[in-house]
Amino acid sequence: MTDEPPLRRRPAEELPGNAPQHPPSAQPQPAGERVDPADGGPVPLIAPRDGTPDPVAAPAEFAEVVARFAAGTGPVALDAERASGYRYSQRAYLVQLRRAGAGTALIDPLPLPDLSALDAVIGEAEWVLHAASQDLPCLAEVGLRPRRLFDTELAARLAGFERVGLAALTEQLLGFTLEKHHSAADWSSRPLPESWLTYAALDVELLTDLRDALDAELTRQGKSAWAAEEFAALVRTGARPPRVRAEPWRRTSGIHRLRGARAQARVRSMWYARDQIASRRDAAPGRVLPDSAIIAAAELDPKDEKTLLTLPGFGGRSVRRLARTWLAALDDARQLPEDSLPVSPTVEGPPPPHRWAERDPVAAGRLARSREVVIRIAGEHNLPPENLITPDSIRRLAWTPPEEVTEETVAETLRGLNAREWQIALLTPDLTEALDPTP
Repeated sequence: MTDEPPLRRRPAEELPGNAPQHPPSAQPQPAGERVDPADGGPVPLIAPRDGTPDPVAAPAEFAEVVARFAAGTGPVALDAERASGYRYSQRAYLVQLRRAGAGTALIDPLPLPDLSALDAVIGEAEWVLHAASQDLPCLAEVGLRPRRLFDTELAARLAGFERVGLAALTEQLLGFTLEKHHSAADWSSRPLPESWLTYAALDVELLTDLRDALDAELTRQGKSAWAAEEFAALVRTGARPPRVRAEPWRRTSGIHRLRGARAQARVRSMWYARDQIASRRDAAPGRVLPDSAIIAAAELDPKDEKTLLTLPGFGGRSVRRLARTWLAALDDARQLPEDSLPVSPTVEGPPPPHRWAERDPVAAGRLARSREVVIRIAGEHNLPPENLITPDSIRRLAWTPPEEVTEETVAETLRGLNAREWQIALLTPDLTEALDPTP
């Protein structure tokens, strides 16, 4: 539980024509209950209760934040802002924290790239994040790694909420609305506007209140132990960077329209040319050249600059300046010998499910029965099926079941697929029957 007095909605009769800048402290709405419109509806939260702090950018200021948070108590609410649509990297461009007794801090990790001193004083506290898997890798880059955490988005999924965004949960459970119109902003820009800083501070303003409401709901549903396992797994693996794909160019949007290995080679050549430029500039690849332009060039295979620049996506000034680069990439693909052209990738694991009936009807039957088990048990426990077990795990289990199908071997297979113990306990008996339905 948080040691900070929770923010309290004002009763409808107290609300003036405009919502207050600093609503007073008090209890959140009971978990699972929607705000009653007759009670005045949700209150727009437009400013932090302590005001919007200035970003911390100097070592002396950072030392003061470290001291404040060391003296604070209870959980620590954290968030990070990236610039995914603008920058090549997934680094954090702003880190937000709030703790009872410490208030809110906004830290600029550009001049302060090592926050390990802060990690040392808050590391043993419970960290509260929303959609933690998105932020843990970039927080780890600046030296922040939780030992315990509570993920409010994941908690809401386990509790069966249909809408699990931060704004939706804050409105439903606490009675306050949060504006999310700066979520896709370019957080790498400097200086950051005051309205953006307010938005960032509000992202951690209610996180511990929300944590308490969701924790109460999980306790009511008997799912606290499940959540604890999920959070522990996030602590173990959440800070790992995303797995690098063997052939990332194959994810170019629209590539399915192309026919032939030579056209795919053109996509591959242009994709890597774009990626080198994007990495060097630290710019999102789509801002260097959109996927649609790569596909258009791969389809037509232009030989000269005039033809290239008539294609969709090649009209911008910065793109035109790189015309020779794009033409050289296309020429490289043109010169490739046949044995250097792309070949169909080797599929790891089971084939796509739509091919199972043709390739292995027995396995297709196992998959259908296993999916029915997952959907039924998820429904019985008010869970999204994908949070009960990953679809990939079910496919792998159904395609290659244990040689001897018993509850013990099925449980061990699920464990090897990184299923949690609560998932294994719920699923194993019925999945064992689904994999081997013979009496």
